[in-house]
Amino acid sequence: MATEFTPFPTPLTPPLTEEDKLSWLRLLRSSRVGISTFFRLMGEHGTAEASLAALPEVAAAAGVSKYVACSADAAMAEIEAGQRAGAQLIAWSEAAYPEKLTTISDPPPLLWAMGDRDLFQRPTVAMVGARNASSLGARMAKRIATDLSDAGYVVVSGLARGIDTASHLAALDGGTVAVMAGGIDVVYPAENAVLAQEIGEKGLRVSEQRMNMQPQARHFPRRNRLISGLTTAVVVIEAAAKSGSLITARTALDQGRDVLAVPGHPFDARASGCNMLLRDGAVLVRGADDVIEVLEMAEARANTDNEAEATSQSVAQVEVHVPQQQRTPAEVRQLHEEILQRLSPSPVAEDQLIRDVGASVQAVAPALVTLELEGRIRRQSGGMVALA
Repeated sequence: MATEFTPFPTPLTPPLTEEDKLSWLRLLRSSRVGISTFFRLMGEHGTAEASLAALPEVAAAAGVSKYVACSADAAMAEIEAGQRAGAQLIAWSEAAYPEKLTTISDPPPLLWAMGDRDLFQRPTVAMVGARNASSLGARMAKRIATDLSDAGYVVVSGLARGIDTASHLAALDGGTVAVMAGGIDVVYPAENAVLAQEIGEKGLRVSEQRMNMQPQARHFPRRNRLISGLTTAVVVIEAAAKSGSLITARTALDQGRDVLAVPGHPFDARASGCNMLLRDGAVLVRGADDVIEVLEMAEARANTDNEAEATSQSVAQVEVHVPQQQRTPAEVRQLHEEILQRLSPSPVAEDQLIRDVGASVQAVAPALVTLELEGRIRRQSGGMVALA
């Protein structure tokens, strides 16, 4: 399960003051500090302020000289831009933070939200598909989204053309969440400006990107992991064999979410991805009833798991401390070389890398932080790592 590799599995103390939240934002926006590095630093130093103080030394140890963290002025400018846009900054472990995101391998430490944050507390389902949707595909999306909305489910999608737009429109009155690839104040595509405004008023818009950030190609796979991460299941309606919708579906499987697909004609390229998913075991969708059945089964499984966990904790609570082995500089360099030799431009799962290297998590995790600060590796959604 992806939850085994959550970067900081135990709860952090939420920022208690605006100054604390400003420090969180400064740390996260600092150069070469990704999600895993953020949580690692917070775990080692306890607070964002202490992590910022230690960051130049950590960077120097990684071979980065004259390192400068994100300034307080830059972070404050982003917060003020969010306030002007009517957005709120939610931090990991705050009560308003969406619980479902805490179970994925790379949850955003900070999340911008605009609209009704109570939607995070309701049952959710994602609907994604082709931007160049057919008339039949758009009609199917509207029908399913309408029925799911009427049944009390919040529909999550990515505000893209085609299936996303049809799904948002159909669920607008019942509750819909738009996950944005750029800044929460940057609507893409521009033709959905009115829809985005309505979602901000009636539903909810969310983004992990900084304010005013124009979406770039590399942002969309990261956006997709949040679409699936915020939900219990993902429904795919019209998707080509190589498409962002299939990335969302694969990420959903990595996160332990259910994947469902609407079948299409074999001659229609827009249906090839859905048909592939069905061939590989996705649940076939004929209408909202098929989706609701899966969602109810998932809820029943979750309740059973929660009861089992509560029983286990009541029987015995054992706290295990694993001492971290101190390595010599030569051993650290050797470990770094071993990690880099195992990696390539094609991403590999972090847990697989740890097994391949044959070292402990306690040894590999800080080595990955150092290599990320050096700019020699890059992390991707779903707990994936690759050469930079």
